[in-house]
Amino acid sequence: MKLAIFGASGWIGGTIAREALNRGHTVTAIVRDPARLQLTHERLTVVVGDATDFSKVASGVAGHDAVAAAIGGRREANHQVVPAAARTLLTGLPQAGVNRLVWVGGGSSLEVAPGVRLFDAPQFPAEWKTEALAQIEALQLFRASTSDVDWSYLSPPLNIEPGQRTGQYRVGGDQLLKDEKGESRISVEDYAVAFLDELEYPTHLRQRFTVAY
Repeated sequence: MKLAIFGASGWIGGTIAREALNRGHTVTAIVRDPARLQLTHERLTVVVGDATDFSKVASGVAGHDAVAAAIGGRREANHQVVPAAARTLLTGLPQAGVNRLVWVGGGSSLEVAPGVRLFDAPQFPAEWKTEALAQIEALQLFRASTSDVDWSYLSPPLNIEPGQRTGQYRVGGDQLLKDEKGESRISVEDYAVAFLDELEYPTHLRQRFTVAY
């Protein structure tokens, strides 16, 4: 597969890029600052681009089989880049002849009780709310879209952090997954495994899903 990745210089996007390369895929990393990309490989091409720039999206992804997007605004304190990128990709990908997108989503919109999102819980940190709302808006844009893009939105569990790649995970839908101890977690390495599994064997077309141990 020839895969274009927006946000490959970030920790989740970079882990997804490494997983893709390890599986034998050809990767184009589309980044704003190539100096931040801590990855080299014979099947890796680095291109300067921006997921909110329509012209760069169209030129950057043309000829690829699929697109992965790990977009975040934390570094520049500009979280509106997240829904802006969703809009641009939904419009720009079909123009470039690409109709498959898997998106690194947020977990705050997952339900912790019927009709109650994690975002709505009293203990949800106030400092995370702006970032969370940007991902919630992106999910709403995907769900309302009439674009030809077959998108999938992968929400992490409550805790995602560096760890080990076990290749094991459970899959859920709109509800927060917890283990028998009540913990909701996954390593970023196994999140990347689930992400690439969805790209290789699509089972959540035009759906949000989540993974956890």
